[in-house]
Amino acid sequence: MARFVDFQTNFVTGELDPLLRARVDLQQYNNALAKATNVVIQPQGGLRRRPGLKHIIELPNSGTESAANGVRLINFEFSVDDSYMLCFVATRMFVIKDGVLITNINGTGNNFLTTSITAAMLDDLCWVQSADTMVIVHPDLAPVKLVRGGTDASWTISTITFDSIPLYAFALTVSNPAADITPSAVSGNVTITASAGVFSAGNVNQYINSSPQGRAKIVEFVSTTVVKAVTEYPFFSTALIASGNWELEAGYESVWSATKGYPRSVTFHEGRLFFGGSKSRPSTIWGSKVGLFFDFSATELLDDDAVEATLDTSQLNVIVDMLSGRDLQVFTTGGEFFVPQAGTDPITPLTLTFKNVSKNGTKPGTRVETIETGTIFVQRQGKALNEFLFSDTQLTYVTSRISLLSGHLLKGPKRIALRRATSTDEGDLLLVVNATDGTLAVFSVMRSQQVVAPSEYTTDGTFVDVQTDVNDIYCATKRTFNGTDRYFVELFQDARFTDCAFIGGAAASVSSLPHEGKALNVICDGVPQSNETVSSGSVTFDRASTASFEVGLPFTVLAKTMPAEIQLQSGTRVSFKKRIVQVNAIVNDSQHLNINNQPVPFRNFDNPLLDLPIQEFTGVKRLDGIRGYEREAAIEVTQTLPLKMTLLGLEYKLAVHQGT
Repeated sequence: MARFVDFQTNFVTGELDPLLRARVDLQQYNNALAKATNVVIQPQGGLRRRPGLKHIIELPNSGTESAANGVRLINFEFSVDDSYMLCFVATRMFVIKDGVLITNINGTGNNFLTTSITAAMLDDLCWVQSADTMVIVHPDLAPVKLVRGGTDASWTISTITFDSIPLYAFALTVSNPAADITPSAVSGNVTITASAGVFSAGNVNQYINSSPQGRAKIVEFVSTTVVKAVTEYPFFSTALIASGNWELEAGYESVWSATKGYPRSVTFHEGRLFFGGSKSRPSTIWGSKVGLFFDFSATELLDDDAVEATLDTSQLNVIVDMLSGRDLQVFTTGGEFFVPQAGTDPITPLTLTFKNVSKNGTKPGTRVETIETGTIFVQRQGKALNEFLFSDTQLTYVTSRISLLSGHLLKGPKRIALRRATSTDEGDLLLVVNATDGTLAVFSVMRSQQVVAPSEYTTDGTFVDVQTDVNDIYCATKRTFNGTDRYFVELFQDARFTDCAFIGGAAASVSSLPHEGKALNVICDGVPQSNETVSSGSVTFDRASTASFEVGLPFTVLAKTMPAEIQLQSGTRVSFKKRIVQVNAIVNDSQHLNINNQPVPFRNFDNPLLDLPIQEFTGVKRLDGIRGYEREAAIEVTQTLPLKMTLLGLEYKLAVHQGT
């Protein structure tokens, strides 16, 4: 048996798709993991134990407002100092600030705000915020605005009253009334007088077309012979227009209504409020007048007038999301589009047009997210994460698949959120909730260094939703305790080592716990105690805490390398039995880890007080005497104690038959 020394210097590939098991020729293979569960990949190459989850609130689990009918987390950033996580369930909205539930909303004594948002709407909500106001839309919901008042507990939600709503002829009819008409002016606001009684109150918002030119929208009925109108195209002159040389277009009605549906997506861009898609006009975009966010009337086609355009292609393009970036980006079920703008030229009624970039399609209900270089969206079928970015060489947008090496982690993606990096030892974290098994697919992204490192978060229960509030990551979870499904909002915190964790100060026990029948990790003053099973909502500690305690659900930490493969001049050794003889683990500020189920010693016995916390260690930990030959020899790093662990690399000695 020959022995070889190999060194996995980093883990920046993250968890590798099992379909790539044979690709030992890939450079990424040497930096990959076969399993990366409940770990975060750092951009420098190491990995660390994921943060635990602090319990924030328990959500209703009965009645119409039960979280079982749906949950939606939405972030609301009011100012530099005030930001909130809003938790919507059917007809209720909870407000969380800095990990604390805001109570007595609007002085009602309730810890929630009553809304008109039903359970059926939660999955497809779309929203955008400006200052203290958030606009929320859904195809079955008249657009509403949510306003934060003068205090954390002051919130109002109301249906938007529009100054004007776009019109569309869903059933166009054209008639030629038997009368002459005379406009008072050729353009602008005009009065049109007929020689006979041909007008009615129902003609408001209908159109007059004349020959040789002229088009005007009727805005006020005065009498059967007089109406007031606004010209869209000027009349040729103010001379009489004889009967037969003009026509009345009828059938126009508000494009948004309970019968025709409401906008599906929304964003702000260049001083306009844009709505995208509705049930009756799924591929149309409407933009307000500049600075007048609730006025969508197109009058004289001036540059600051309202805009409207439809994505007319060879396939159905239901607009599911829009994003204001370098350009106005439009994501549909049939492809990805953008509105081209020359230099700094703004969008105007005459320049609003669309360019199709790709035909991947975006999955409804999964909001698009911006990272440092582009925009991330979930493909319509939910099988891939794509990046939509501008190419300076091609002078257009291109799409690329960032989940190519880890598509197996996407299992029915339902929600997506992004936490932007706040320090040099972390990348942007892209978090995707999987509806199939309730896991979180977590991608540590630093595109400037070509780093896309995925891992998977699991918990005792399932993840239902995830959202970020500036630096904080909140999630909604479903957990089963004593045969009952219960729902929670929890907060990822680096200082926590368990899930659905309850914390406190000096205590010998803790009560009012929801984890009935579950064995919980107990940490007192930084020292793990024996697990305790919750009975009647309580647990008693082996030793009382003097300063702090944490009790919560344990979670599995696993980092398993790809099978070790040595390529010799005589060929590969994929099918040969191998044995990992020795492992040198390079760690940083770590307190505990196991290698191939063998504990690595961290406790120093130079201090007689063994109930003190284990000191954090930085350096190399060596483990010898690893037994057993395998055809797919790999290193498994696990934890059985809720303590710190950061692994930077693995040097190992491998015994393998040389063959002939």
